[in-house]
Amino acid sequence: MKIGIIGSGYVGLVTGTCLAHLGHKVTCIDQDRRKIQTLKKGKIPFYEPGLFEMVRENVAAKRLSFSTEISSVVNRCEVLFICVHTPPKPDGEADLSFVEKVARQIAIHLRKYCLIVEKSTVPVETGEWVRRTIKRNVKKGVHFDVASNPEFLREGSAIHDFLQPDRIVIGVSSERAEKIFRSLYSPLKAPMIVTDIKSAELIKHAANSFLATKISFANAVSRVCDAVGADIEKVALGMGLDPRIGKQFLKAGIGFGGSCFPKDVGAFLHISEKLGARFELLADVLRINETQARYFFEKIKNSMKNLRGKTVGVLGLAFKPDTDDMRSAPSIPIIQMLQKEGVRVKAYDPQAVSKAAEILQNVDYTATPYEAVHGAHAVAVLTEWSEFLNLDWGRIKKLMPGHFFFDGRNMFQPAEMKKNGFRYFSVGRPSA
Repeated sequence: MKIGIIGSGYVGLVTGTCLAHLGHKVTCIDQDRRKIQTLKKGKIPFYEPGLFEMVRENVAAKRLSFSTEISSVVNRCEVLFICVHTPPKPDGEADLSFVEKVARQIAIHLRKYCLIVEKSTVPVETGEWVRRTIKRNVKKGVHFDVASNPEFLREGSAIHDFLQPDRIVIGVSSERAEKIFRSLYSPLKAPMIVTDIKSAELIKHAANSFLATKISFANAVSRVCDAVGADIEKVALGMGLDPRIGKQFLKAGIGFGGSCFPKDVGAFLHISEKLGARFELLADVLRINETQARYFFEKIKNSMKNLRGKTVGVLGLAFKPDTDDMRSAPSIPIIQMLQKEGVRVKAYDPQAVSKAAEILQNVDYTATPYEAVHGAHAVAVLTEWSEFLNLDWGRIKKLMPGHFFFDGRNMFQPAEMKKNGFRYFSVGRPSA
């Protein structure tokens, strides 16, 4: 099929590249000329494992191309995916101005039938709003369908998630649209859930909100564990082995971040309130998450007593490993709170340093983890990069005048770190 991807950010570029990999002819469109020029030069504007190689392969095979002009591709495509940014407004509502602009541009140029698909995460009822917007602006007699096809891509494993999905969700209002989707995704062996558009929209927000709830629940329990000297790892294991609960997303830490969970939970809370069905539970999920970073900072402050003039070596800046994404990363408020206390922060991250530097000023960014901890009174692990598991902690201890170790991701064993000479603190586990 000939596919148009409008919006070449994280979701758009991954979706377009993977569809090209399946054999479709894909054009990724973005109004950001600099981004398109970067892609045409064979460079990727963000880090995602395996994506660079897949983009290069499909460009070489002439299945993937890039453009800044919607008008040039609308009538060459059988399917158009809307993958533009839907950032949160101050009150949590999703900003749909980019979606509206794209819908109008599609309508103005559309001259033949096309399936127009919401791929961006949007509030329920957006599909109907997009349909009305296009209908008002499209040339009389031109037919189209609007559908919802939410993405379930995890940063760091997005290609795997697309090509080996747990499920494919489509919200459609016609048999024609369903038939196109079935053909589009026929190479993928996964159950397809066919529903109405509103239900598909709700599936995405409900799924992300439930996962965020599990994380906040584990973080709330970790505080109780800290208060009584219990071990959240054991508690989570005992809970997670119950098949009704499951082990995933019960990992305590410094809170969730990224472009999805904070935004989607806030948007779901806002739309539920707007519809007169306020989802009170989600307000608590956000409150727990927003205070978890401060909770960890207070652990550092209370343990070290006097922070002014101290140096803390931070390992990990991105909101999660295998990405360079700094959006809503818990490292941001933690570092800012440390700096307000007069702490010098040295920091290392395998991928996120350049993006972190745009957000966090007066941080000494280093090229290696050993440089980050050299001369530090404490080390703070804020992202669970696997490479940290292989560091020489004996060497690190010798580089540090201090002995404090704060593990915000519960990566290490307390007894082991104590043997290395550290005073070890984690989240919801007894200190060592």
